[in-house]
Amino acid sequence: MKNLAGIEGNTRTRLTEILRNSKPVFTVNEASELLGIPPKAMAKMMARWVEQGWLIRVRRGAYMPVPQEARSPNDVSEDPKIVAARLFDPCYLGGWTAAEQWGLTEQIFRTIVVLTPRKINSRRPKIRSSQFLIKTIPQGQFFGMKTVWRDNMRINFSDPTKTVVDMLNDPTLSAGARNLWDVLKAYLSSNERNISSLFDYSKRMNNGAIFKRLGYLLEKYGLNDEITMQKVRKNLTAGNARLDPAMPSEKLITRWRLFVPQDLGKA
Repeated sequence: MKNLAGIEGNTRTRLTEILRNSKPVFTVNEASELLGIPPKAMAKMMARWVEQGWLIRVRRGAYMPVPQEARSPNDVSEDPKIVAARLFDPCYLGGWTAAEQWGLTEQIFRTIVVLTPRKINSRRPKIRSSQFLIKTIPQGQFFGMKTVWRDNMRINFSDPTKTVVDMLNDPTLSAGARNLWDVLKAYLSSNERNISSLFDYSKRMNNGAIFKRLGYLLEKYGLNDEITMQKVRKNLTAGNARLDPAMPSEKLITRWRLFVPQDLGKA
């Protein structure tokens, strides 16, 4: 285990300037622009700081400081939500990650779900000790966010309603139909429940399968708002969808044009 190395005065001044004026995770280009040092020279300087134990390389070209109280860079556990918000910006944290944030699930997930309009080469990158699930979404689906501050870093999460709608749009983000059902139940029984917004958000997503899943699950929950159910039925598209495309689903609920897994159909 490498101990933190000493640092010369001029270098200390440069590093202090970066840390004072940067976000928790910063890039070579940002440091280069801040100090007026060419990017190649800045990259070499930051590589030395990593060797000396003053910075941690989060991924290529991106770094974060080692806290003064850390005995070694190996002692530092970076906040994966801050890393995600910084490296995949513009983005928001959604799916089961947002469900945890808003208390809509009691399950603990190690992987951080990130939704972004950017094209990301790897859908499941691992950055240091953190695993991420990246979903690229159309610009028209980039809405419905709430800001949470962590260590002076602004992090966008999908708001509770958008969290549910994103899961209805892609059940992968809920880790399957059973978790989707549990999250929706928690949402409908919470103070965050907003049926009007749930319907409006669903329309904005431009995916007919959402209303098939939503109608079936609202009926399963026992929602007695016939006006809302009529609105859902009017937005049903042709053809059949699956509640969970990743699971065998032989049971067809014809009124919702939806195939559901047998166990969920009985629940």
